[in-house]
Amino acid sequence: MIGDIDDSKAPLLDHLIELRSRLLKCVYALAITGAICFYFSEQLFAILVHPLKEAFGDAGGKLVYTKLYEAFFVQIKIALFGAFCLSFPIIANQLWAFVAPGLYAKEKKALLPFIIATPFLFALGASLAYFVVMPTAFHFFLGYQGNGSGLQVEALPSADSYLGLVMQFILAFGICFLLPVLLMLLNRAGFVSREQLKGMRRYMIVGAFILAAVLTPPDVVSQLMLAIPLLLLYEITLVAIWFTDRSQAKRAAAEAAAEEASA
Repeated sequence: MIGDIDDSKAPLLDHLIELRSRLLKCVYALAITGAICFYFSEQLFAILVHPLKEAFGDAGGKLVYTKLYEAFFVQIKIALFGAFCLSFPIIANQLWAFVAPGLYAKEKKALLPFIIATPFLFALGASLAYFVVMPTAFHFFLGYQGNGSGLQVEALPSADSYLGLVMQFILAFGICFLLPVLLMLLNRAGFVSREQLKGMRRYMIVGAFILAAVLTPPDVVSQLMLAIPLLLLYEITLVAIWFTDRSQAKRAAAEAAAEEASA
């Protein structure tokens, strides 16, 4: 079993030097991707503003700046947000490269699928927010424009507040879609079993709606569009854990039979 672990047993100083090297590579990746995103910030902002443009429709609409420096800081925020998204695979790779030598071969094999699934699930949640949730929510919000009170009511969102709302949607859905990874890791580590997760289903329903109420704007449409996928992911995770437990039981039975046959 000791042979499964990497042969390199570096002293503490060597580990600190390696950690410094890995962190510097992450910083370089953030700096380079941030510079690229800042250069293309106008194009990126056009992509982010597309759901609002579609929600305005033929009537048209506009974003305003309420502070003189707001336009500059909007570009900075776009650059930082884009840098985080683009450099995340590099950061994850550096983290894995630092941790992997201290893991056994079985642990590496068990963790690798979760590392691969993390960016995929985050992208899936962010895509749902961008292509489905935000257009629906923006149509709902803009439906309150009009002049029923005798005064013209027109939406004039600021660029900074709109960007904050978009980032809130994307990050909330992207992070919440990592729920299967978290639950399966807890199950692999032995902290929770499938039976315990099944017993917690009623609490999960309440928790999903509370989390959706906290992470999304205070409208029912956005909250339902986050809470319902969370509950579906929870049920899918239970099925995945069932398959995993079943395969592990078969593997353990096969190993026990092989040991009996060799004895």
